[in-house]
Amino acid sequence: MNVFGRNSLLIIVLSFCLTITVGCWYSNQSGSASDTSQMSDVPSFAIPIDCNLGQDCFVMHYVDIDSSPKAVDFNCGRQTYDGHKGTDFGISSLQAMNAGVSVLAAAEGTVLRVRDGVIDRLVSDRITQKQVAGQECGNGLVIDHGDGWETQYCHLKQGSIQVEPNTKVEQGEVLGMVGSSGLASFPHVHLSIRHQGEIVDPFVGEEAVAQANCKTRRNSLWQESLDYVPTGLIRAGFSTQQPKQTELWQGKYQNNQLSINSPALIFWVHAYGVLKGDREHWQLISPDGDMVIDRENNLDTPYRSWVSYVGKRKLSAGTWQGKYELIRHNQPVFSIEREIQLN
Repeated sequence: MNVFGRNSLLIIVLSFCLTITVGCWYSNQSGSASDTSQMSDVPSFAIPIDCNLGQDCFVMHYVDIDSSPKAVDFNCGRQTYDGHKGTDFGISSLQAMNAGVSVLAAAEGTVLRVRDGVIDRLVSDRITQKQVAGQECGNGLVIDHGDGWETQYCHLKQGSIQVEPNTKVEQGEVLGMVGSSGLASFPHVHLSIRHQGEIVDPFVGEEAVAQANCKTRRNSLWQESLDYVPTGLIRAGFSTQQPKQTELWQGKYQNNQLSINSPALIFWVHAYGVLKGDREHWQLISPDGDMVIDRENNLDTPYRSWVSYVGKRKLSAGTWQGKYELIRHNQPVFSIEREIQLN
């Protein structure tokens, strides 16, 4: 297939790979009953990852509050999938994972169960999905917080877990490192919160989840205020070929210089939570200031994880500039600028 047009401009190609994560693999240990109407009995949870949300990490998936096959998050959005029982805190790539990102205890408690030794991989098809059957959570652990409250952490990096069963941990204590073990198609930590065996969405509290209605009153359990961010940028950059989503999750295409003899210059964006009706605005500017590409593209399908790109084949030496803006209801969702040096 010839992806280049007659003007040597690369036709926009849009690709998508379904992100996969997992629910619970541990059975619940019941605790003593608690009066959830007493706020003092409800734990306050910190985010379970050592990062800056919106900068070097992001919430990829929220709890699915809809009991039907239709997946709905707490804000009546679609940044979840059917049966998802936790919150997924993602990082940009396996390269970032290998550099090390700590998983932290969301609250103080006692470690109940631990599993380690599951390899890190990216599940991207039915074959790799079957290979992790029975180990969907990958490397992980469960912490008992008393009064029937538990947290579960999934997909930690192989060999990174630093705690053992029956040991006490403090809030913010390092439990291990973010990984991609088990049924995971991107590096992240999956946090499930349960009370008396039932899933609780920390963004809305126990009552809202029980009502399974995204328009009910919210009582956040997060220690700090966390905004609902259904759409955002994962990474953006340049490559000499059309990038595949698996390659981007692996951390490829982080160059800041490319050869003038490259077959093409591709400006790509990796984002999450795009919606039907969103509009992309692309600009590619040559070293002499010419606007080589200036076009808009309307999205006709929503995607939880999204890769899009434009490019040019005939190149000149110097600094190339790429600009991208995602627009929703005539308002910018996010915009970025990137530069690359061609020698």
